[in-house]
Amino acid sequence: MASKKADKKAEALAPEGEGAAAGGKGSKKKLVLLAVPVVLLVASAGLWFTGILPGLLGLNPPPRTAAAGPAKPVFVAMPEIIANLDAGPRRASYIKLQAEIEVASAADATKLTAAMPKVMDLFQTYLRDMHPSELQGSEGTYRLREELINRANIAAAPARVVDVLFQQILVQ
Repeated sequence: MASKKADKKAEALAPEGEGAAAGGKGSKKKLVLLAVPVVLLVASAGLWFTGILPGLLGLNPPPRTAAAGPAKPVFVAMPEIIANLDAGPRRASYIKLQAEIEVASAADATKLTAAMPKVMDLFQTYLRDMHPSELQGSEGTYRLREELINRANIAAAPARVVDVLFQQILVQ
């Protein structure tokens, strides 16, 4: 009886052992089949993000020539502006502003010069609506600069205004 039980245990273990060995080879094949695409995907992503793969595929734009270089900015001087600020019922408050406008090219400078009456009108209208307290500190000056750039871009529509440079700001 003991030998029968031992034989049954040996028979029961033998098919499992053989199946486990066969399953081990199958799992290695599955692992290889899954690992190869993952490795290829990671390698191609690395080549793409380093810029090697787009260059090999011809997707890179042609490099700019060094002779062209960045365009030099052009500055257009504005006439001096004196405007009264909205001080309410208190005494009158005035601003004196002298500035230059930076544009991207000489063609934009001619367009801006032609539109200078519109620019002056928009600047003066905006300044007359400001309170003296809005011009205090560097934050007030920064907001004033941004608003004047927006208004200059509106007035000289096809031209692109890059910056407004303050030469003199006097608030009385």
